[in-house]
Amino acid sequence: MAKKLRSTEWFGRQDKDGFAYRSWMKNQGLPHHLFDGRPVIGICNTWSELTPCNAHLRGIAEKVKRGVYEMGGFPVEFPVTSLGETLMRPTAMLFRNLASMDVEESIRANPLDAVVLLVGCDKTTPSLLMGAASCDLPTLVVSGGPMLNGRFRGERIGSGTHVWKFDAMVKAGELTKEEFMESESCMSRSVGHCMTMGTASTMACMVEALGMGLPGNAAIPAADSRRQVLAHMAGRRIVEMVAEDLKPSDILTKAAFENAIRANGAIGGSTNAVIHLLAIAGRVGVEHSLDDWDSIGRDVPCLVNLMPSGEYLMEDFYYAGGLPVVLKQLAESGLLHKDAITVNGKTQWDNVANVEVYEEDVVFSMDKPFKEQGGLVVLRGNLAPDGAILKPSAASPELLSHTGRAVVFEDIEDYKARVDQPDLDIDASCIMVLKNCGPRGYPGMAEVGNMALPAKLLKQGVTDMIRISDARMSGTAYGTVVLHAAPEAAVGGPLALVQSGDEITLDVEQRSISLNVSDEELAKRREAWKPVHPQHDRGYVQLYQKTVMQANEGADLDFLRGGSGAPIPRDSH
Repeated sequence: MAKKLRSTEWFGRQDKDGFAYRSWMKNQGLPHHLFDGRPVIGICNTWSELTPCNAHLRGIAEKVKRGVYEMGGFPVEFPVTSLGETLMRPTAMLFRNLASMDVEESIRANPLDAVVLLVGCDKTTPSLLMGAASCDLPTLVVSGGPMLNGRFRGERIGSGTHVWKFDAMVKAGELTKEEFMESESCMSRSVGHCMTMGTASTMACMVEALGMGLPGNAAIPAADSRRQVLAHMAGRRIVEMVAEDLKPSDILTKAAFENAIRANGAIGGSTNAVIHLLAIAGRVGVEHSLDDWDSIGRDVPCLVNLMPSGEYLMEDFYYAGGLPVVLKQLAESGLLHKDAITVNGKTQWDNVANVEVYEEDVVFSMDKPFKEQGGLVVLRGNLAPDGAILKPSAASPELLSHTGRAVVFEDIEDYKARVDQPDLDIDASCIMVLKNCGPRGYPGMAEVGNMALPAKLLKQGVTDMIRISDARMSGTAYGTVVLHAAPEAAVGGPLALVQSGDEITLDVEQRSISLNVSDEELAKRREAWKPVHPQHDRGYVQLYQKTVMQANEGADLDFLRGGSGAPIPRDSH
């Protein structure tokens, strides 16, 4: 017996309420036969001209609709909060959880049997996945795809990565202001999200590694016609998923998250994937912790030669075979759960068994990897008792075991005011420390952890220093940067107690980050410590600051954690 469709609670009624539900929908020119019991597919769209990475998603939605109609479904497109990393202040991350609530409640409140999530820019992917997972209707993700390669004076330039690089070159006197401005248009030359292995590309890969997107979803360029074909096929497939009752809870298992962790290491993925996957797992009630990233992913080599860790860009990655060739190598090395189910109804191994690498200077082999360690490192110690993370593939090897004098910035305003002052007491051996930029402190945990180095050191030829904070950093950034220190300074974590002149030791091999100050001295400092940033007194930001969890728990709102809720609301008519 076929399962009763959720949408029939609205459209299948032969009373005044059913009349109302159908009648007002018909003012859009919809024929009566669309309400005959066929599955209603919601197309959850983050299109916005204020989110340039997603500004082409209206066209993608039309392709999804074609596929839905072909398979006898009824597609309905609806907007949800769009999060543009490039424009939003203070940070798009502040609103990730708000957007997830918008998605969850939009799905829960409307007559939908399944959803296709249209995502692209960094936070749109996790926010939509978090919201949809909380409803647990059949769900399929379609990413918008990366931009075409940037080109400037014969050189590949990567979105984000070359912003930091060129800015440092200007400060060091190696690039003129005019040349800097000229490169601006050369970087972003097509629709799509960042084409480096930044957070947007990483999360598109995580979608595929988790099994929530069709094979090839991650790397097809946004401007490539094959991106539209993938959207069309997603529309066809989601109708089949309704018949199969294949839901996120069937796909987002412990094994799926372990696959994603290892895939992130193999692609040299963004540190932001940690906080987003922790949050997604929390929504489906899967046991997943910060320690999994170290125990499961620590020995995974980096196979993909992409910026910011390497030389190439996402367009090159697609031509080389994309994420499927990486997953195949992980599977053949025993590092992938082959039997993990995916949205197309097949296992991960079924999807990748017959793929091959076409560009070996873009995707390396497990025998001769691009970098020996691609996994993220989880650090602990008296400076971050609940953990901090570091991306070794983007770090300087000589700094991975180092003791230095702390130069402390109390918040981002303090950093901006003092970092380029000629009399700043700092040298290349020092460790830069930034406080009060975590989930509550900023608020929103902005991507400021990859602090630009002081101008006077850049002019001396210094290219990297250890930087420690409770903040995040862009996936397009690079350097020896310790992030997500937990608990954060704003709630009284040990980071709040660091003073300029203290010695700090980073030992990546030992997985430790230590403040070399006695317990007695730290106890005195703790007695004198007071929060420096007041709570906001209204609106969503107040709710966020009161309920947000720490980075090691995914920085979700505490009341949104747990298994999925009932997807059918009470009838209000």
